[in-house]
Amino acid sequence: MVGDYCSFSGDKTDMHSQRNSKNGLSCKMVLQAVGKVLRKSKTKPNGKKPPAEEKKQYLEPEFTKIRVVDFDLKELVVLPREIDLNEWLASNTTTFFNLINLQYSTISEFCTGDTCQAMTACNTIYYWYDERGKKTKCTAPQYVDFVMSLCQKLVTDEEIFPTKYGKEFPNSFESLVKKICRYLFHVLAHLYWAHFKETVAMDLQGHLNTLYAHFIVFVREFNLVDPKETCIMDDLSEILCTPAPPPAPAPSPPASAPSPSSQNHVTER
Repeated sequence: MVGDYCSFSGDKTDMHSQRNSKNGLSCKMVLQAVGKVLRKSKTKPNGKKPPAEEKKQYLEPEFTKIRVVDFDLKELVVLPREIDLNEWLASNTTTFFNLINLQYSTISEFCTGDTCQAMTACNTIYYWYDERGKKTKCTAPQYVDFVMSLCQKLVTDEEIFPTKYGKEFPNSFESLVKKICRYLFHVLAHLYWAHFKETVAMDLQGHLNTLYAHFIVFVREFNLVDPKETCIMDDLSEILCTPAPPPAPAPSPPASAPSPSSQNHVTER
């Protein structure tokens, strides 16, 4: 259109000026419209709303209320007076390793390199660090295999988890227990985040809830996992670690009306 305007001769200057005026008005309107679009794009990039947070099925009351036990789990983790602290940590850590490994095995067929291409939990990706500190991104089943293999190696090492009477625990024992618990938490978080539907389908959510709550109460009691590590699951922890309210007492049956024979009456003599 600009080329057309330039081709007019001098005897059409009036028409030329009119069309330039209309063209200037059109440009102004276009610029105003573009300005509105740009202003909107500053508040919402590309005009798109931010993605909504994925709904966490495991937080729904119909699932969180299901437990295997209904008493205060803190009673199970408090150090007994007669037991050495390291002995208590060793016993519980080994038990949690076995139980979490068993819980994961129930859904392991659904946790594959295709379905879980990264070890994720609550929008967090966990990377594996080898003995040399090399960071590696791996699939969830690979990560869990690394975790369980490491834990198995540690808890069965007589020099770290001694079982014979009189054998001393190493100075590094507490730090190794913390390392195990941190990795086990990653597995539990992944179970909820990626495989809760399968857990519900097998009717095992009660076992998972109880195991998770027991584990969290334990690591909190002895400060074994940094709260910054577990904060991604705080919403679930606060629900499950609160003792379930006692069941409401059964309503007493309504009092029956006294029968006529039981009423007081005057006996003639």
